Amino acid sequence: MTYLGNGQAPLLPSELSAPDGSAPAEQRTAPVIALRQITKTYRLGEVEVQALRGVSLVIERGEFVAIMGASGSGKSTLMNIIGLLDIPSHGRYWLDDVDVRNLDELALSRVRNRKIGFVFQSFNLIPRTTALANVELPLIYAGVKSKERRQRSEAALEQVGMTDRMHHLPNEMSGGQQQRVAVARAIVTNPSLILADEPTGNLDSRSSEDVMAVFADLYAAGRTVVLITHEADIAQYAERVVRVRDGLILSDERMVDATLARPSLGSAP
Repeated sequence: MTYLGNGQAPLLPSELSAPDGSAPAEQRTAPVIALRQITKTYRLGEVEVQALRGVSLVIERGEFVAIMGASGSGKSTLMNIIGLLDIPSHGRYWLDDVDVRNLDELALSRVRNRKIGFVFQSFNLIPRTTALANVELPLIYAGVKSKERRQRSEAALEQVGMTDRMHHLPNEMSGGQQQRVAVARAIVTNPSLILADEPTGNLDSRSSEDVMAVFADLYAAGRTVVLITHEADIAQYAERVVRVRDGLILSDERMVDATLARPSLGSAP
């Protein structure tokens, strides 16, 4: 099960869940993301704006999905809901078999930190901190001891081809290199989901190719990647493209010509 069209969704855990909101034993192979009839309405003074109008979507473990749409299409709102940065007005959302309706703010924060690796357009690296120390941060918050923290951070940097820059500060790296460090930080906790919001928006074409090759490598290694973009050439790296318009899923297609056959960046400059 991969795509639930608007208004035509098959049974999801919403119909099968246990009283505590968790899926029953026979549903333990649940997808990473399961959205059921999600709506989101914002109030601007006297005006209501319906950003999402009944979106149902399933993303299985190990998929590489691009959510694509123009400004105002609802893709950013959908991203915020998937990333637990916002809550829907109506509908149900399971993240890695957890019904997020049952979580308080503290529990939501823990799920965000442990199950989602975020990559943002603006990198969000701490300026006067080395690449290695930036990648270690999520592990510090998780209480991981120093030796293991360093080992895992070095391994994450190696995976994105940034071993030779681990002791450099962000201002000593190009935009593409900074974004690859941000990807290493996102994967160091081994999250169920990597959620990338316009990760090439601040990069030139060559750097964009380098960063997208990293995501292709992560996908090839079995990671679940959800990419938010408005650029068709970036969306082509995914195996599946979900197009959003006017708060609805317009189409959901598997990309037979996805640009996934990229060389590893383990020795990239």
